[in-house]
Amino acid sequence: MVMSSRILVVLALLLLGNAAGPAAAQDGDIYQALRGRMVHVQLKARGISDPKVLAAMNRVPRQRFVPERLAPLAYEDHPLPIGSGQTISQPYIVALMTEWAQLKPGDKVLEVGTGSGYQAAVLAELTDKVWTIDIRPELVVKAADTLKTLGYSRVQVKSGDGYLGWPEAAPFDAILVTAAATRVPPVLEQQLREGGRLVIPLGPEGGVQTLTRFRKAQGKIQEEKTVPVSFVPLVEPEKRK
Repeated sequence: MVMSSRILVVLALLLLGNAAGPAAAQDGDIYQALRGRMVHVQLKARGISDPKVLAAMNRVPRQRFVPERLAPLAYEDHPLPIGSGQTISQPYIVALMTEWAQLKPGDKVLEVGTGSGYQAAVLAELTDKVWTIDIRPELVVKAADTLKTLGYSRVQVKSGDGYLGWPEAAPFDAILVTAAATRVPPVLEQQLREGGRLVIPLGPEGGVQTLTRFRKAQGKIQEEKTVPVSFVPLVEPEKRK
């Protein structure tokens, strides 16, 4: 039986991890090669064209944001579980949301749904003003530690109700919501600066969702772009006990 090159790479990574220990397995040249392949095959081929976004995706070590046992799969073309019933998004979706945010150096960006911290790290490659919030304290603690270890110390991380945004830091030039909502949270709309971009998946839990970019103009948000997606649900007020 002839194995595909992708399977051989994954097997090599598993063997490397067993033989050389966690640090060598996570930071070796083979992960750099997988990142490069991800950028060309998964991102460029699907239309991600912003060179700054592509460079950011090529720099951030995605394998450090997943459970160690899943590190060899970090650059595969699908989401991965990170615990607490949550996932790290497919690389293409991370890149797409980042590109739609249209960040410039110095822009303020809020991420609702920290998860593993990977999306925040990618954003931090484009601006040094990143705030990220998650309702699950156990994920926030781990994400904050990972971000600090990798040198993203300027990212502001806290546990809290993302549905209410981060009023102390508002207004934001961009807001990215990394969980599906049935509607745009009104508070997030209010915390968006005039001309700002809001990227959010909208739709029912377990149903068809639509990743949507809105832009704020004359105090109201206007829909600009959409693409079908599948996200874990945002914890909305009516779903809480």
